Amino acid sequence: MSEEPGVVETWRALAQRYHDASCALERELQERHGLGMSEFEVIDRLAGAAEAKLRMQELGEQVHLSQSALSRAVARLERDGLVCRALCEQDRRGVFVALTEAGRHRQEAARPTQRAVLSEVLGDPDLRGETHLDSKGSPLGIAGQRASVA
Repeated sequence: MSEEPGVVETWRALAQRYHDASCALERELQERHGLGMSEFEVIDRLAGAAEAKLRMQELGEQVHLSQSALSRAVARLERDGLVCRALCEQDRRGVFVALTEAGRHRQEAARPTQRAVLSEVLGDPDLRGETHLDSKGSPLGIAGQRASVA
């Protein structure tokens, strides 16, 4: 297949950009706000949720962490008073994770750092003419239009 090397190169470039962004995020969020990248993602998702809370299972689906990694991140955030856990009142099986007021303040303080790091590391792909992906991972062309993948 003649397209195979291009696909592999695109995959490797994407993996490198993810690595660069995640390392920069981890470093800056930790140094400036005492949060790891995964911890910030948890409180950022909670801040955007209705009533600033989500079921643990929903949260795991949104932050793309294993169940054990999510449990550890939530435990650290709970220890620091940034989130709290509660049983679901309807079925008493599900566990909700809710953002505390301290968690909201930390998220609001850290969000500009996260956005600045992403802008710096990822930049504006349109200006460099690089192929990039939309929010669902579908390839986009140079001008941000869906690329044909046949």
